[in-house]
Amino acid sequence: MAIGADSPKVSVVVPTHNCAPHLDRLVTSLERQSLPPGEFEVIFADDGSRDDTPQLLDELAARHPHFRVLHLENSGWPSRPRNLGVEQARGEYVFFADDDDWFADEALERLYACARTNDADIVVGKMAGHGRSVPRELFRQNRFDATLANAPLVDSMTCHKLFRRSFLDKHELRFPEGMPRRLEDHRMVIRAYLLSERTCVLSDYTCYHHYRRTDGGNVTATRLDPAEYYDGLREALDIIDAHIPPGPLRDRVHRRWLRHEMIDRLRGRRLTEAPTEWLDQVAAEIRQILRDRFAPGVAASLPPLLRAIAYLAEQGRVADLRRLAEWESGVRAQATVHRGKVSGPMLTVNFSAQLLVGNKPMRFSADGRDLPVIPVDWVAVPGVEVAATAGKVDLVARREETQEEIFLPVTVEIERVPVGNQLKIRYRAVAEVDFTTVNGGRTRGTWQLRARVSSAGWTRDVGLALPVSCAVDGARPRVHNDRSFWSRLRRAARRFISRPGTRPVSAR
Repeated sequence: MAIGADSPKVSVVVPTHNCAPHLDRLVTSLERQSLPPGEFEVIFADDGSRDDTPQLLDELAARHPHFRVLHLENSGWPSRPRNLGVEQARGEYVFFADDDDWFADEALERLYACARTNDADIVVGKMAGHGRSVPRELFRQNRFDATLANAPLVDSMTCHKLFRRSFLDKHELRFPEGMPRRLEDHRMVIRAYLLSERTCVLSDYTCYHHYRRTDGGNVTATRLDPAEYYDGLREALDIIDAHIPPGPLRDRVHRRWLRHEMIDRLRGRRLTEAPTEWLDQVAAEIRQILRDRFAPGVAASLPPLLRAIAYLAEQGRVADLRRLAEWESGVRAQATVHRGKVSGPMLTVNFSAQLLVGNKPMRFSADGRDLPVIPVDWVAVPGVEVAATAGKVDLVARREETQEEIFLPVTVEIERVPVGNQLKIRYRAVAEVDFTTVNGGRTRGTWQLRARVSSAGWTRDVGLALPVSCAVDGARPRVHNDRSFWSRLRRAARRFISRPGTRPVSAR
């Protein structure tokens, strides 16, 4: 295909609504793209904004020939603006972005190159989260022929991806309009995954920065209506069931919605902070779906904690769910660095980690299954044995300046310490990393090292207080011991305050 003004490589479709104060980062990131302006276009589909957004978008379009604006009547949801944006798109591929997110500098160029090299219908680019969660396991490695069977694609159900435009048109893939509105991207994306002839996951470059606004301005961030939300979930399940026959694969795909859209709403602070009446409605909806839509194998393969929550939900034991959630709010990870040094380009870190409940190590059963000891009674699915769950620990480096994450290679030993008729489980880990080559050599900045403990249904991060910095990409890393620095600072402050004639400065 010849690329030119009438047939760009990529069309970026952005629904907007009353977002004038929040557009700067997105616009700046589009202006900085390594893909030349003549090879991509941006379509802002404004959903009836009443602030300065329409004027601001028109001014941007006047300055940038590859920016266009659609002025639409307000629909109240991003689906219609996205759909109309696709209708106007001229690009070979389409990327759906949100008005408060932004791109890394080489994102469009890399996504398009991946799509063309692999003849892909969909490319899922690595994301960084700012105040919100993003997929992690999916982005451990590049995947150039990912399917629902061989990769955790269902971990990424938002629409912030690259789609071949002819693929969208061929299968009439559009965002559902009307009610229910919630999970509209899930319903579109799961159909796309099921119909795609090739899907790629680009994990060696963080393409997209996903941001959660704290002012409540994002329309999809408002508290969900349980009946509408779970009607949307049922429609997503209908799509899955129409394409995947009963069996292990369907159970695995269903399990994604059970975990993230159902169980996660009945645990921890999301439950304890929820209004009672609203929580009762959510629990009732989840109980009905568990009984009507999921085969026994869906919950049976969950980690033990999540199986317990699913069981309590199916039994309607809301009081026990609340008790478990209050207890779970105290679960956290603890890590201790035993050694951290740099020798030439090599970074070596020895550390141990474990899960705590409050200030005490979490207890597990000593029957060989490592089941967590939780404060409610529950039973397994009849006829299905609860599998052993040894857990794991990862070493993650998070760049302070951008919040992008990379997994560092680590060797782990699991240590089981008897405590009466129970166990404490501790992980001992060693990482030896050529830090000048990780992340494709893009190492400039300060990296916070974090232990990520995953066990029995929990995943908890804890900082190692051992920042690593590189002055430029590929430079020899430097290790900084946070605790040593702050200890020295406190000692210096105490010495200063203790000097004769020295008094603390009062606030004025």
